Amino acid sequence: MKITTLLASSVLALSLAWQAQAANVPEGVTLAQNQTYTFWLLDAIKSMDPQLNTDVEGSDVLRNLFEGLYNEDSKGGLVPGVALSHDVSEDGKTYTFQLRDDAKWSNGEPVTANDFVYAWRRLADPKTASEYAWYIELMQVENAADVIAGKMAPDQLGVTALDDHTLEVKIAAPMPYFPQMLVHTSTFPVPQKVIEANGDNWTRAGTLVGNGAYTLTEHTLGERVVMTKNDTYWDAEHTVLDTLIALTINDVNQGLTRYMAGELDRVDMPAGQYPRMEKEYPDQAISVPYNCSYIYMLNVGPKGPEALKDARVRKALSYAIDRDVIVDRILQGGQHAAYNWTHWATAGFEIPDIEYADWTQAERVEKAKELLAEAGYGPDHPLTLRLQYNTSEDHKKIAIAASQMLKQIGVTLTLDNYEWKVHTDRMQNQDFDMARYAWCGDYNEASTYLDLMASYSGHNNGQFYNDAYDAVIKQSKTAEDPLPLYQEAELILADQMPIIPIYHYAKVFMLKEDIKGWPVDNLNQSWYGKDLYRVAE
Repeated sequence: MKITTLLASSVLALSLAWQAQAANVPEGVTLAQNQTYTFWLLDAIKSMDPQLNTDVEGSDVLRNLFEGLYNEDSKGGLVPGVALSHDVSEDGKTYTFQLRDDAKWSNGEPVTANDFVYAWRRLADPKTASEYAWYIELMQVENAADVIAGKMAPDQLGVTALDDHTLEVKIAAPMPYFPQMLVHTSTFPVPQKVIEANGDNWTRAGTLVGNGAYTLTEHTLGERVVMTKNDTYWDAEHTVLDTLIALTINDVNQGLTRYMAGELDRVDMPAGQYPRMEKEYPDQAISVPYNCSYIYMLNVGPKGPEALKDARVRKALSYAIDRDVIVDRILQGGQHAAYNWTHWATAGFEIPDIEYADWTQAERVEKAKELLAEAGYGPDHPLTLRLQYNTSEDHKKIAIAASQMLKQIGVTLTLDNYEWKVHTDRMQNQDFDMARYAWCGDYNEASTYLDLMASYSGHNNGQFYNDAYDAVIKQSKTAEDPLPLYQEAELILADQMPIIPIYHYAKVFMLKEDIKGWPVDNLNQSWYGKDLYRVAE
């Protein structure tokens, strides 16, 4: 049930008459005695704090330790979390959420509307220094921009607890997809008393207090995360898995080896392995569209190389990369070659006609050579750049292929490999020329991609600042039909090329046959341990 299609009445009273989206075990199924689920992580979780986390893998963990207003079902639709329903005012700018009265923190205390108020103010507060503060501005919460800028106090943010179980949110302009944005971890409630008593240490195992279906039992950074069933969770009765274990394994090939040895229940597939694994293990190998796009971000800001300030150079780099080789020969998992930013399967989005996407690769390479020559680069003035990527055999393979492709047009790439935290820190400090980057949508709507390249974005690490682009994105926020504006934004990106689109993701992974309930039809692939279960073999 999509809430965004219901904004026609003068006052919308959305009664979410949905069943609890917990493990739905069919009648007659015998559950296994072992209800532990062990999954793979490529990188260490940088933060267990909902307002500070920026990583997809961190979100996978936090969705189990905390719960926001809404969750997603197996197809990506909204289902109740802490909120049971909401009303929308006639002008579409005031949301009133009715919260359940049986939501509790893992220490037994009730979850109230004030916990959301505290969390959202904390997200916007400059003192928190959250990289995701911009998200609450994207949500258009009243006064968010001024709070983030330090021009207003956090208590001026447009979020109010009318009582313990009623939360009011005021937004600056009607935005039909606003409820969809509430599944993001940055909007989850956090326990004020625990944070104030423990400071930065509040997220440690044994100290962290959450309101999700699981509690944090162990966290060894870069090695493992262990979560156990939270008996105070409002729907604990229907939660089947009793233990979730995440193992950090930086080598995806090693991850697959350990999966085959029975140490993991789920692991992402190494590049090129899907055809073989799908043939040999058809009931375990899975490939489905996934709401992420893989790019090389270009540093066009003051700290970036002079060459990348020229759009001709940026286009040449992009044109020279043969996406079909990367998708069909290296990855081989159902990914789509990308010539634009927004994932092709995003709800309500249609890719505009992007000229270079229709050229042959030979035509792209020839045009790339022409543009480089126009920009003054050639045998007598060679162009050398550095491309950094985070530790992964797959990223390495793609980077090596890209360097060979760019060599055809006279560009030399030096490849730099960093662990995830170093890689992201360098990007945030604009300490890079070109950098491997991927963005996974925070919700299933094109703005989650296109907002990132606006000047106000907290993740615009390449510092692409373009007035025309900003104007289009701003206009899209109040447009009755934003699609033409989204397409215009994509065309600006194709013309200015601050990023090099490489491919649109498919989620390619191995999942043990006895693990049931995985949301394969959810484009975001947002999973909750409480929805999964293991059957007897």
